[in-house]
Amino acid sequence: MKIDFVVNSLVAGGAERVLILLANHFDNKGHDVTIITFNEPEVFSANPTVKRIKLHDGKIKNHTIRSIINLYQIYSDKKNRPDILMPFMTQTNFIGALIGKLRGIKVVSAEHNNHLRKTDFIGKLARKYMYSKSDALTVLTKFDEEYYKSKGVNAYIMPNPCTFDIYKETERNRKKIILAVGDLNRYHHKGFDNLIPLIAPVLKKNKDWKLKLVGGGDEGTKLLKNLTKEHEIEDQVIFEGYSTKVSEIMTESEIYVLSSRTEGLPMVILEAFARGAACIAFDCVTGPSDIIDSNKNGILIEDQNFQAMSEGLDKLINNPLLRIKLANEGVKSLEKYNIDTIYNNYLNIFKNIL
Repeated sequence: MKIDFVVNSLVAGGAERVLILLANHFDNKGHDVTIITFNEPEVFSANPTVKRIKLHDGKIKNHTIRSIINLYQIYSDKKNRPDILMPFMTQTNFIGALIGKLRGIKVVSAEHNNHLRKTDFIGKLARKYMYSKSDALTVLTKFDEEYYKSKGVNAYIMPNPCTFDIYKETERNRKKIILAVGDLNRYHHKGFDNLIPLIAPVLKKNKDWKLKLVGGGDEGTKLLKNLTKEHEIEDQVIFEGYSTKVSEIMTESEIYVLSSRTEGLPMVILEAFARGAACIAFDCVTGPSDIIDSNKNGILIEDQNFQAMSEGLDKLINNPLLRIKLANEGVKSLEKYNIDTIYNNYLNIFKNIL
């Protein structure tokens, strides 16, 4: 089967990383795979056998119009047309669905944000008009599947594949670290500005424990460091900065905390599961409740209930057997996020629309 993946660029983002994983897996399974981009940069790279088309040039200044024209021209030759066109991300979905209709190509669009997430004009057009024109739309959560189906969209839940190998733990010998990962400049979205004050009393009660924040961002780092000083916990908060060793840091950490105000499907929880950390998260819109079965494989806290989150963290700190139980169940929860499972789910969609 010939499959073209389309994305704006291969910047170091979560959706782009998923695209590379899927493209490589389809390629490994013997499909004819091409990745098409409209812009630089290219941080991620695919298998050498995956074809690349870079539609980065053109005299038209408007990015969307230029991209539409470039993709339309590529498919003017019927030999270039794939069996399945798979655009990724909201704005690119608009372009992909439009070209699919104009050129008679089956389109499976991929939405990686929840439908409440703000978007630009092109994104609004995609959600309002073009998703119903796609032959299928994949979304990350049941929350979004129900919404788009109510709008007449052929929507399927398609979680992202877990990207980390499962850590085989023979003996639990971890540091007393509560870990949080994310771009610190996005401290409001990730809830780090709330995490510092709510965790302060917990850390003060448990002096041998530390909070470790992994992520870059000068503005966010400065603001959050000031918060640690204000709450007198600067000696118990570690600012790791941007790191390429998140997997290793997760493996040595006891607890992973997700304090976000909003999410799509937080891959970071799946990654923490894979590395054996006990997970606790706000039940924000959306994602955590699709992954965590509360008190079985993690702990879900009422959205933005700071007191309850403080109590949940304190409970985890002082109950090592609970941490082990949650971590073991977290690993068991990963089967539906296995790359082969995701691959087979996509094949079923393709069969339904071809």
